[in-house]
Formats: sequence, structure tokens, C-alpha cells
Amino acid sequence: MEWYVYPIAILGGLAAGFINTVAGNGSAITLPLLIWLGLPPSVANGTNRVGVLFQSAVGTTQFHRKGVMDWRSGIALAIPAVVGSLLGAQIAVQINEALFERIIGVVMLIMLAIIVARPERWLLGSKDMTMHRPGVKEIVIFFLIGIYGGFIQIGVGIFLLSALVLGAGFNLTKANPIKGLIVLFFTVSSLVVFIINGQVNWQLGLIVAVGQMGGAWLGANFAVNQGAVWVRRILIVVVSLAALRFLGVLPF
Repeated sequence: MEWYVYPIAILGGLAAGFINTVAGNGSAITLPLLIWLGLPPSVANGTNRVGVLFQSAVGTTQFHRKGVMDWRSGIALAIPAVVGSLLGAQIAVQINEALFERIIGVVMLIMLAIIVARPERWLLGSKDMTMHRPGVKEIVIFFLIGIYGGFIQIGVGIFLLSALVLGAGFNLTKANPIKGLIVLFFTVSSLVVFIINGQVNWQLGLIVAVGQMGGAWLGANFAVNQGAVWVRRILIVVVSLAALRFLGVLPF
């Protein structure tokens, strides 16, 4: 690889790791970056999971050290997501990606309206913010999110935050660590599928992962220290850009 690939890949990973840990949708940076650096879309989709895996591990470790990780709730919700991710990874090459992106864009706009219209729900959550045994509704929701995460990864953190806050009743400060834990679990399962199918470029994946680990460390500290208010503000910006991207308004 040319020398300039290394700093570009690391800086892109740094930004993505921070955004992914604080809000979500950092893969909107790394996936196009990997394609721009010369990987076929299918290989970029698989390679992107390498950085996400390391970044999620760092973020989860930091949240645990700061004592804000609800392991029991996170693992319980991760199980249906892992099952879904295996299915999503298997069908990753069988869906019309252009149509799928437009659908995601519409969903992002709806999500943005909910975030803006109901700030108190995002900041405060419900009274009971511990859920060790998910019900049928949560199992179905996180299974579907797992399918999507296994398929393309972009924006899955935002979907997880929405499900954790609006569906399970956690506030953003509590939901962020659980989101990272769930992503860590289903990234492992989906990455295995891509590895088996030869769709992972380890050299580029590990270079980007270096930046993503640094970004995850910064993001985890920021999320805990700054609290739900700033996380919500960043989430609004990220969701807005994602909606414009998936609807074809923005080129990146």
C-alpha cells in the first residue's frame, strides 16, 4: 500500500470509533473509506467489522471500568441480536442495496423526529432502567436489528440506541454501554461469516482498527463525563447526516 493509506485509514478509524461509541453510524465513514481505498464493496463490508470488533471491545472495557455497564441486561439483549446477525450476514449480497439505503434514510428521518420531539425520554429514560429478562417484544426487535447489523452495520448503533431508550426504557447514559456490548457480540458472529466467505482484508481492517480503538477510548470517556445531554446532541447531528446520506442528498 502507498504510505498515505496508513494515516488516512487511522484518522478515518479514529473519527468512526468516537462517533460509534458516543452515538452510532461511524461505519458511514469507514465503509466508504475502505471502498475508496480500493476494496470491492462486499469485501469492504466484511473488512469493516474488524475495526468495529476492536473498537467495541475497547469501548466496553472503558464503560466497565467506569462502572456504568449493565452486563446482565446487555447479554440478555445481545442473544437475539447475535442470532439475527448470522442471518443478516448470510443474505448481505442478496438485497437491492440502493432501495435498502432509501428505506434506511426514511427510517432515520422518523427517528430524528422522535429524538427532537421527545427529549425527556432520551435524557431520563423510564423509572426502571434495569431489564435482565427481555420480553417477546424486545427479543423480536433486537433480532431484527441483528439482521440489519449483520447485513451492513451502518447506522446499527442508532437503531440499538432507539430500541434501548424508546423500547427498553434506558436513558442514553445507561443505553450507550449496553449498545456497545451488543455490537461487540454480534460483530463476532457476523465477522465469522465474512471470514468463511473470504470477504475480509486483514491488512486494511487492522490499520483502521488502530484508529477505531483510539476513537472508542475517547468516545467512552466523553459519553460518561458529558452525560446524556451531549450524547443526544451528537446523536441528532449524526442521524441528520445519515438520513441525508441514505436518501441520496449527500454523496458521502
